[in-house]
Amino acid sequence: MTITRRLAIGVSLAATLLGTTAMAQEPVRIAILAKSLGNGFFEAAARGAEEAAKELGNTEIIYTGPTDTTAEGQIEVINSLIAQRVDAIAISANDPDAVVPALQKAMERGITVISWDSGVAAAGREMHLAPSSDELIGKTIIKLAADHLPEGGKVAVLSATSTSTNQNTWIAEMDKVMGDYPNIEVVATVYGDDLADKSYREAQGLMQSHPDLNAIIAPTSVGIVAAAQAVADAGMIGKVNVTGLGLPSEMAGAIESGASQSFAIWNPVDLGYTTAMIAHALALDEATAEPGATIKTGRMGSVTLDDTNSAAMSVPFTYDKSNIEEFKSIF
Repeated sequence: MTITRRLAIGVSLAATLLGTTAMAQEPVRIAILAKSLGNGFFEAAARGAEEAAKELGNTEIIYTGPTDTTAEGQIEVINSLIAQRVDAIAISANDPDAVVPALQKAMERGITVISWDSGVAAAGREMHLAPSSDELIGKTIIKLAADHLPEGGKVAVLSATSTSTNQNTWIAEMDKVMGDYPNIEVVATVYGDDLADKSYREAQGLMQSHPDLNAIIAPTSVGIVAAAQAVADAGMIGKVNVTGLGLPSEMAGAIESGASQSFAIWNPVDLGYTTAMIAHALALDEATAEPGATIKTGRMGSVTLDDTNSAAMSVPFTYDKSNIEEFKSIF
């Protein structure tokens, strides 16, 4: 809670005790600081934050960010927010370390600071909200394939690079739950290096090497689009389903053609909503950012902080024919 807010509440209570008309409590002002303006993903997150503010009442969302994706631009915005004496800053960082001094300055002035989506080093925030977790992503990508293979089948993985930490972790988490799918066989893992042309060729190679292949799982937004195009060009729609992690704007055509039955990524509306709920609770001291703490997040339930004061929002959100029209114009 900010010093300004404490003073305002104190004055209001004093006025009530004196029998005068209580001052209207000032709204809780939460700044949603995006990586940059003009990005559909962050605009959708801001929409979710506004939804949370409406539910909470007496809450103002300040959606802001630099015009380009630089740490310098975000630092300038942070300094402006400090001058405005906002109650909370929720940042998706362009650089996890460069913004720390400015955010520390904000915290020293009583401003609640959290990071979301793209994290900040621990010294520069009270907590971090990740869209999902490695475990949840790993479980999701195999479930997406298995849901459309009720009798089982053969699947292959098209990853980014062989050294990609997050991709390898997600695949490892997927491997841990393969026992839940005894009729699903992973026949190969290949790497497209997050290059569209190489990913396309690798997908072609998978179909040629495994003519009875049923699905390609690509936990990369570049690979999933390339694989879907390869399946369409090979005339394999209806035989090979492409799934994994992708963006609605880029995967809409694949969903409409049937090259992909479904795919997943975090829902930015839910992410913005959850971020605002957490920032509000911390700013009013209704929750504390400490390991093991559980913070209520409205319709999204709650999150529990780990030893690094980080939390995962939820499983990735699934996109298919039922909702692709709604989201393809957003991000």
